[in-house]
Amino acid sequence: MKIVCVGGGPAGLYSAALARLAAPGDEVVVVERNPPDATHSWGVTFGEDFLDDLHANDPESARAIHDAATVWTEQVVRVADRAPVHLGGKYGYSLGRARLLDVLTERCHRLGVRFEFGREIGSADEVDADLVIAADGVGSRLRTAHAEHFGTTLTTGRNRYVWLGTSRISPVFTFAFEPTPAGWVWFYAYPSTASAGTCIVECAPRTWTGLGLDTMDPAAGLQMLEGIFDRALEGHRLLSPPDGLGPAPWRNFREVRNTTWRRGDMVLVGDAAHTTHFGIGSGTVLAVQDAIALAESIRACGADLATALPDYDARRRPVLDGVQAMARRSMHWFENVDSEIATGADPVRFAYSLLGRRGDQAAWQFRLHQATQIDGLRRARRTITAARRSLRGIRRSSSRSGG
Repeated sequence: MKIVCVGGGPAGLYSAALARLAAPGDEVVVVERNPPDATHSWGVTFGEDFLDDLHANDPESARAIHDAATVWTEQVVRVADRAPVHLGGKYGYSLGRARLLDVLTERCHRLGVRFEFGREIGSADEVDADLVIAADGVGSRLRTAHAEHFGTTLTTGRNRYVWLGTSRISPVFTFAFEPTPAGWVWFYAYPSTASAGTCIVECAPRTWTGLGLDTMDPAAGLQMLEGIFDRALEGHRLLSPPDGLGPAPWRNFREVRNTTWRRGDMVLVGDAAHTTHFGIGSGTVLAVQDAIALAESIRACGADLATALPDYDARRRPVLDGVQAMARRSMHWFENVDSEIATGADPVRFAYSLLGRRGDQAAWQFRLHQATQIDGLRRARRTITAARRSLRGIRRSSSRSGG
């Protein structure tokens, strides 16, 4: 069988790796329109479930990703000059997107996947393959060519955001909210590499235009944001993408939904199939889980694609309905930050509202949130969390060794 993965992001690369692992004799090709080593993002985040999934399907790439990742040990919320509020028990992993792609690309090379860089594909009809995996992102040309068949809907978020880096390196995932004469501006920041962190800045459209960011030179805009976030950045710089990628653009989030993820011998994975607001940080995880689900369907159906592709669509797509609903609630919360802060003057209550923005918090958890603000209790909770993290890592190692 010949499989072509269109798109060299996490979904396409992991799909290719799993295809070769399942059938080393199959011809597997990754087609990427950009040159090698080109990436337009800073860092990605993930949790223990993601590592468990990787270890269950390909321990080698799982080890490489785990070893390259940074653990952020807690989350804090900073509101202007008020004391930081702690979100206890929250930790995760982060990794530079470029490093993640390097790990997966190297794994694909070792497995015998063939690459074609600098090739643009606008339709599945241009591809000679038994299976075409459309992993070409939110603006997928393969999906767009047959948008009516896929039942594609695009919903644009209201807020404006820009994906930046920062020279501030901290083991803490930080939400920082700062007032300006035009409204509130905030960022999400977390470690990415040894020399830079990821910093996503977001604001309401009236704030964006009120500050003049819509017409301002990118360098001047970066300088303005550094001034606004001077407290939270602790004097560190904000960074544009590396040379050659141009200034980071301000965007509106686009939610992609489809009523089916398959057409003939083509299937959608990752952002081509669905997007979730960056406020829940699940894009990479969901893309890789799509690749895993597709591989499972192909294996379960004995590589009979006529059965496997409908099986993948029927099992995986409904899962994303719930995730996208949760992500949309998160997006709407951020679209109403100004009123949330205005009506929730207490930073502890505001931070709890942030924590429960996806609609998955139980009422009793506010008491635990209050307790987390006490230094001794927070340290105890962090110790318990670290022990659980270590135990989970030991279990993964034991499952690899057959113990």
